[in-house]
Formats: sequence, structure tokens, C-alpha cells
Amino acid sequence: MKAIGKNLIIQKHKEGSTKTKGGLLLAELHKEDIRYMKATVLEIGDEVMGVKKDDEIYYDKHAGHGIEINKEKLHVIKLQDVVIVL
Repeated sequence: MKAIGKNLIIQKHKEGSTKTKGGLLLAELHKEDIRYMKATVLEIGDEVMGVKKDDEIYYDKHAGHGIEINKEKLHVIKLQDVVIVL
């Protein structure tokens, strides 16, 4: 598996539920105010600079598309959608 150009193949981190100050549990789907999601980079395209394999990143949650490879759900995003490299 190899990404092409400025694309990255990532694995999203599962956030699970979060408890609010008032004690309510919010599922991942109900966090509209959080725009960026955490992921691990699995593969990078040949035009990608500043990000390498196994980096943890934050990216725009509306970016990219899902893909299934060998029964594993992955995500493909463009380099421009990465906002933080940890």
C-alpha cells in the first residue's frame, strides 16, 4: 500500500465518550464543537514534506474519504488538511 502525491493514509484514533462539566456523557458523534481529530499516519505520498510515517497528527474531521483495505477501515486525506504534527 502506497499513497500517491500529497495524500496520506491514516488510522483515526477512537476518542470514545467524554464527560461534560455537568456530568453528561457525549458520544464522539455529538462533539460538533471539536473540528480536529487525532490520527496516526500509516503511509505518505511521494510529495509529502513535514510529515512522516507513524507521526501522530490532528486533521480537519471533514477532510478526506474512508477506504477499506484488507478488512481494515482507513482514511485518506491531503497534506493540506493536517494542522498539527505531534
